[in-house]
Parts: sequence; structure tokens; C-alpha cells
Amino acid sequence: MTSATTSTPWDREKAAEVIAAHQNLEGPALPILHALQETFGHVPEDAVPLLADALNLSRADVHGIVSFYHDFREAPAGRHVVKLCRAEACQSMGGHALAEGLLRRLGLDWGGTTGDGQVTIEPVYCLGLCACAPAALIDGRPLGRLNRERLDAAVNEARNDWSTP
Repeated sequence: MTSATTSTPWDREKAAEVIAAHQNLEGPALPILHALQETFGHVPEDAVPLLADALNLSRADVHGIVSFYHDFREAPAGRHVVKLCRAEACQSMGGHALAEGLLRRLGLDWGGTTGDGQVTIEPVYCLGLCACAPAALIDGRPLGRLNRERLDAAVNEARNDWSTP
């Protein structure tokens, strides 16, 4: 497995380039936000007014888009991202208790990152792995039929075995 998150430090000129590269698309806000997040590892607050100006939107409109879609981050994620399914099939197979237990063991809330910066835990609302519930994605790799032991082992692998940059 490889690290899910790589990012460039905030650079106003780079953000302006990213926005300009997508500005002429039909419905450009989402593609631009995805490109900003891909570039910077999150949607930097300083990018909001740039995007608002470029698309003739209010800052509140742009913030509303960022906060509505769960995939957009307002802060950088850890080096590895664990997305736990919160949809009905996974919940019916114990996903809620599994997620709450992991969050408690790591001392995190949803969207939180471990103190070592290695792992961020995020909710996702269906991975299409319903027959293998409960499920998760770790750095884009699907894991199904999770229980505490399998989930903890996968998270520990991310924290420990991948700790070198």
C-alpha cells in the first residue's frame, strides 16, 4: 500500500493556476475543489475567496459546497485515510459499534487525525461492498467483513509499517 495523501504547501499562485485550468468547464466548482484538494491535500481556506471571485460566487456559496460534500477536507488529512462505511448494510452488520470503538480507541472524532499524523478517520456513505459488510477503504484499498481485529490490524499497519516518509 502507498500513502493516500500527498500535498503541496499553500501557494496562492498555484491555487490560481488550478482554478484557471478548470474555470471554463461546465459546472466548474466541484472539479476545481477536487483539483485544489488533490494539490494541497485539502481545500485551503485561503482558496475560498479565489474560487468565489473566479466563479462570481459568494464565499458563503463556496463554503457551502465544501461543507456539504463529505469528501472535501478543510484541513490536511493524515498520511493515511481510513474511510469507514456508514450506510445501512454496514450499520446492520455492526459497523456503527465497530466505528465507534475505533474512534474511542484512537481518541478521535470523525474527521480526526491521530497525534502522530499517520491516520485520519472519515465517514463514507456506501462503498458498494454491502455483501461484505462492514466495510472500509484504507488508502483506497477496500476491506470487507471487518471485525475489531481486522480493522485494528489494518490501522496499525498504516500507523506503524508505513511510518517512513
